[in-house]
Amino acid sequence: MKIHTIKRTQFLPITLSEAWDFFSTPKNLSKITPEEMGFEILYISGDEKMYEGQIIRYDVRILPLIKVHWVTEIKHVSEYHYFVDEQRFGPYALWHHQHSFKEVNGGVEMTDEVNYAIPLGLIGRLVGWLFVVRKVNAIFDYRFTILESYFKKSK
Repeated sequence: MKIHTIKRTQFLPITLSEAWDFFSTPKNLSKITPEEMGFEILYISGDEKMYEGQIIRYDVRILPLIKVHWVTEIKHVSEYHYFVDEQRFGPYALWHHQHSFKEVNGGVEMTDEVNYAIPLGLIGRLVGWLFVVRKVNAIFDYRFTILESYFKKSK
């Protein structure tokens, strides 16, 4: 199984508390997901705020006419430092996403690191090479742009 890694770091001109409040609220994921993905949260266990063991179920469009169910679990939380979500069921053979936050001069440095694997062996590698790797990169490109706009310094 080939494991792909994507790592993105972004400066946000907000406080660590503001960053944590935004990213630790699962419902905000829909604000930073491209509309064409048809992202829809179906269920969030427990509280609205993230906690270890929390289950989140959603539908996402992977191709124009194909939607899949995706279930993630919040595996680790170190408040104001990082959290990890992992796929339990969904389109990937492996999905491990760590979100890290570091207070820096004038704001927060946020880092996303995703390790993922595509199922279906050789066919999956071909599909990954043709489509999935580019799509994952495009999602994080979109997030970067949206977060730049969303947290634009207005002062």
